Amino acid sequence: MAMNVGSPEGGEESFNNTINTTPLVDVMLVLLIIFLITIPVVTQSVKLELPKERNVPTQTKPDNIVIAVNRDGEVFWGMERMPDNEAIVARLKVEAVKEPQPEVHIRGDAEVRYEAVGRVVVDCQRAGIFKVAFITEPPAGVNAKY
Repeated sequence: MAMNVGSPEGGEESFNNTINTTPLVDVMLVLLIIFLITIPVVTQSVKLELPKERNVPTQTKPDNIVIAVNRDGEVFWGMERMPDNEAIVARLKVEAVKEPQPEVHIRGDAEVRYEAVGRVVVDCQRAGIFKVAFITEPPAGVNAKY
């Protein structure tokens, strides 16, 4: 077994001491072109100004109407139990014509069926109330700073 390590004269001119970088440059140019083409597609989106997160405590005004729905589906206007939905609509119609119109805050028990709360929302719509809000408690462990 023989091995050829140089020219017969013993000169070093036949050795190539440099690395061939042409394939490396070709691959890098292809990758650069791919990234230049795909990045605008990924980052392209509709310009929007998204709302900022905020947790505003409820400011109870004297003219706000608080309607509570207990676990059994009974509806209370403040502390007064309402006999039926028509009585709620009648009272809400009186409040709906006031200027400015008061807000209705609905407090529903966590165990109440959605149907009972939904009926109160429909009553508000029938009476012409524009602002209806649901009162909830913040999750446990949330440290609210006001």
